[in-house]
Amino acid sequence: MQMIDRRGFLVTAALAGLVAAAGGFRAMAAETRLRCVWWGSADRNKRTNEVIALYQKADPQTVVSGEMIAGSDYWTKLATSMAGRNVADIFQLEPSTIADYSGRGACMELDQFVGSALDLSNFGKSEIDLCRIDGKLYGVGLGLNSFCMMYDAEALKEAGVSMPAGQITWTALAELARDFKKNGPAKRNYWAVPYGARYHYVFDVWLRQRGKLLFQDGTIGFNKEDAKEWFAYWEKLREDKLCVSADIQTRDDNTIESNALTLGNSAIGFAYSNQLVGYQALNKKALSIGMLPGEGEGKPTGHYYRPGLIWSISSTSTNPEAAAKFINFFVNDVDAGKVLGVERGVPPAKKVREAVLPSLNETERKTVDYIESLSGKLDPYPEPAPIGANEFDRGVMRPIADSLAFGRASVDEAAQNLVDTGTRTLRKRG
Repeated sequence: MQMIDRRGFLVTAALAGLVAAAGGFRAMAAETRLRCVWWGSADRNKRTNEVIALYQKADPQTVVSGEMIAGSDYWTKLATSMAGRNVADIFQLEPSTIADYSGRGACMELDQFVGSALDLSNFGKSEIDLCRIDGKLYGVGLGLNSFCMMYDAEALKEAGVSMPAGQITWTALAELARDFKKNGPAKRNYWAVPYGARYHYVFDVWLRQRGKLLFQDGTIGFNKEDAKEWFAYWEKLREDKLCVSADIQTRDDNTIESNALTLGNSAIGFAYSNQLVGYQALNKKALSIGMLPGEGEGKPTGHYYRPGLIWSISSTSTNPEAAAKFINFFVNDVDAGKVLGVERGVPPAKKVREAVLPSLNETERKTVDYIESLSGKLDPYPEPAPIGANEFDRGVMRPIADSLAFGRASVDEAAQNLVDTGTRTLRKRG
């Protein structure tokens, strides 16, 4: 009898184990897994992971695996994952790349989730439309920003120069660079300004001030003479040793860490306004923020509001609705907004913006004040960048400008190369 009882117990235990295992399998099956990738500073990485942790508490059945990819490696890995149809469920883009990657079929249309998994009712219509390409929504903006200069006002003051309250002119910037060299700190490899010829977004602003566009109708919007004038300005500064030298400038991989301002080689850096948070975290001196140079009072500033960064969902995601819910939390949850601050730009959702603004620190407040100061001074938002726009920056503009700075090409040759190679690299959306 005892043997039967024992056998019965063993059978019952085994069955109970199977039931428990089956329940475990069901739990595993119910668990949703998402991959999320972005680029940025260590500060952005910390903030993003904190929001992911908040989301895990709000939705324990969804596991979000986040990864920050540094510098230009991000775009290389994104291209590789596209080729293998293995793009992360949620990935970060920005204005000059969303049209490109949606045109290549990497992004899922998000209109199907709006009003259900994705609530954009707290966004202004114009802010939503910043991520529309050909009338379709391919991403959600994470913050509003614009172009800017960040600078060490104390270093400038030591050299007897300063930034005007408004927009400095290009001519005045060159004079500032000359005066800074003459009277500035006796510090090796330290200049007032970077060699800006390689920054496509600064070229974009410079062109708009002259009634031209960087991209237009699916191709470049400028000609050889425009490029010659642009390159000649920077070459004059370089030849006079008034800007960062070529060997140092080429270290800039379009990241906060590699910018000449952060490296201690220039008192001024060109950047995007939301990056002030990341720059200040890496710079000991207090940084100020102002507009990129212009052509003078009454002339177009060349600036415009843009979505600083964008979340898009992969067209190959197997859990797109869950991805939309995560993005919804990221942009609409007040606690998430307080963690994120304005590091990716001024929050586009009104309720989050109102909750976040009172708690901002001095650096974050500078970012918001700068964005607000641009009101009434802005150009219209440009048409979507064509396919190849990202490659224009990394594979065309920078290498050609570097070749010029190292003396391997003349201004005329560099200008012609920019027009020819730029035209070949870009193509209209099909």
